[in-house]
Amino acid sequence: MFNVTRKSIQWGEETLTLESGKVARQADGSVIATLGDTSVMANVTFAKQAKPGQDFFPLTVHYQEKYYAAGKIPGGFFKREARPSEKETLTSRLIDRPCRPLFVEGFKHEVLVMCTVLSHDLVNEPDVVAMIAASAALTISGVPFMGPIAAARVGFTNGGYVLNPDVEDMQNLRNNPDQRLDLVIAGTKEAVMMVESEAYELTEEEMLGAVKFGHDAMQPVIDMILDFAEDCAKEPFNFSPPDYSDLYARVKAAGETQMRAAFAIRDKQERTTAISDAVAAIKGALNEEDLANSNLGSAIKKLESSILRGDVVKNGTRIDGRDTKTVRAINCETGILPRTHGSALFTRGETQGLVVTTLGTGEDEQIIDALHGNSRSNFLLHYNFPPYSVGEVGRVGSPGRREIGHGKLAWRALQAVLPAATDFPYTIRLVSEITESNGSSSMASVCGGSLAMMDAGVPLKAPVAGVAMGLILEEDGSYAVLTDILGDEDHLGDMDFKVAGTANGITSLQMDIKIAGITPAIMEQALAQAKDGRMHILGEMAKALTSAQAFSQYAPKIETMQIPTDKIREVIGSGGKVIREIVETSGAKVDINDDGIIKIASSDAAAIKRAYDMIYSIVAEPEEGRVYTGKVVKLVDFGAFVNFFGKRDGLVHVSQIANKRLTHPNEILKEGQEVKVKLLGFDDRGKVRLGMKMVDQETGEEVVEKKEESSEA
Repeated sequence: MFNVTRKSIQWGEETLTLESGKVARQADGSVIATLGDTSVMANVTFAKQAKPGQDFFPLTVHYQEKYYAAGKIPGGFFKREARPSEKETLTSRLIDRPCRPLFVEGFKHEVLVMCTVLSHDLVNEPDVVAMIAASAALTISGVPFMGPIAAARVGFTNGGYVLNPDVEDMQNLRNNPDQRLDLVIAGTKEAVMMVESEAYELTEEEMLGAVKFGHDAMQPVIDMILDFAEDCAKEPFNFSPPDYSDLYARVKAAGETQMRAAFAIRDKQERTTAISDAVAAIKGALNEEDLANSNLGSAIKKLESSILRGDVVKNGTRIDGRDTKTVRAINCETGILPRTHGSALFTRGETQGLVVTTLGTGEDEQIIDALHGNSRSNFLLHYNFPPYSVGEVGRVGSPGRREIGHGKLAWRALQAVLPAATDFPYTIRLVSEITESNGSSSMASVCGGSLAMMDAGVPLKAPVAGVAMGLILEEDGSYAVLTDILGDEDHLGDMDFKVAGTANGITSLQMDIKIAGITPAIMEQALAQAKDGRMHILGEMAKALTSAQAFSQYAPKIETMQIPTDKIREVIGSGGKVIREIVETSGAKVDINDDGIIKIASSDAAAIKRAYDMIYSIVAEPEEGRVYTGKVVKLVDFGAFVNFFGKRDGLVHVSQIANKRLTHPNEILKEGQEVKVKLLGFDDRGKVRLGMKMVDQETGEEVVEKKEESSEA
């Protein structure tokens, strides 16, 4: 019934297995990849005909984490997987980015790649397994895909690289001092296609070493996929790249002069308008057959690309007049919004980000429901890219994959320099509003985010800056690496290489390649130029913060206290009764974690003190010999019971109330009366003994009995 193909290799500490032929047999390619006990199924289907007039490559990648894979039931009311999580969106992008450039040029048939996590052992991350499964499924599907690719995760511990570190090692990297890198790399046998990472101030040499280590480590996987495909691959789809050389010649003749003049304009808006006019002129000069040709868009883009790329490689001059290494003019401002906790406006050329910091309490932490369990995050970064930032009219809705990906890249760059939660017990939310864009708004978010947090008084370990690098690689092998790329250079170039970090090292690196990979020499040059650019930007940022920033008066103040874990229940009370009373009485927010760390937050210092004192009275033990202020709660024949320390009551014996003989305590005291008492000690049963007669009831100071005073006299 089944014609199963199965291959396995030992990869690092685990066995990697590929299997096809049993499940999803109607898909063009279906592979289940398993590493340890983590399994991901990848299914590939593609349209056998392109849609009429299709002028782009419609590749769609969906990565799905099914909660049953880890033996969990989803949270929420509906109890089923709903919209993609941030992790699923980011992993979909991880799969898409290295695969997309490897489809044969001109192939415009719709392709769908669906990766589903079937089993998760909570040890091996499924994202790398999904990339391998997708590559294998594409390779055997018959689609014109010039792969395979493979992927690997690289860690860096004690000066050495680690292949595919455990999930536990990579979770919350900020709190794991032994692990300094989380890098995912993908590539072909010959070259690297994609890198995504967060790091803790690694040097350029260490990052380059991690890339080389990962590329070497994935070679057995590529060989395995090729061996696997020999046994089960379908016949290649009959597709020949379209020849539109005649069309291109007519496009070039009709518009090269006007297009070249358009690219010579240095202002982005004017240049964009001039390019649109040149495109319109080209279309006006073509016949109806050429206008109906689905390759017209490709021909026009090829003309634009040849003009931009040729001038850069031959003359070293870019469309805005810069050389290959110069960063555009930078302007940094902080504290521009009066009521926010921290704000900054970072402008680099025609790219601008307005970044705002908001400080919150433990209640504001994000609760993340994931396959490996629930976790909490106290650092959030949200990136918004409205249509007006590029002078366009467009639909505004919920964040798309691009916004989520750019926000996560900036998050990775900044999280390495955040203070420890014990030193700065705030939840930090950054929002980056991109108000102008012409190249690398994610790196503007990094720079602006660093400034906005420092403006809010967040004690960062060091400021962080980021820069985007580009590449123009010609067929003859000549190339140019570009610092601080423009939007057109990203669109028409061969590489988007983003590097962020401090003066001491790299905190994040992301690379996307639009060609069949780059060499280590090109990457080394890109890292070196990026370091120079980063240092220049850090110098410009330093001008905006010439003195220590004051903590915003509008931000909540937080005080922490540590209590014994066996006292947590007393502070919370039955059903939360005690802590609710503390919050209502004091006016402060109170958060308690399982380690006994309590965070008390309020914009009112007096409210924090009230809550602190109330908690202290519950968890602290009364000290013998100290004077306390209490309240009479009950009068009996032999004395008065006084509530003097939180919920703690003690007895003031009738003989200890006054320096005279009393028949009954009600001769002096009444219930509800406030009194000053001294803790005399504890009896054999642990009961508290209190005294009043030795304490001045007005001042609370101890006094000497009168008879002693007279005898001394």
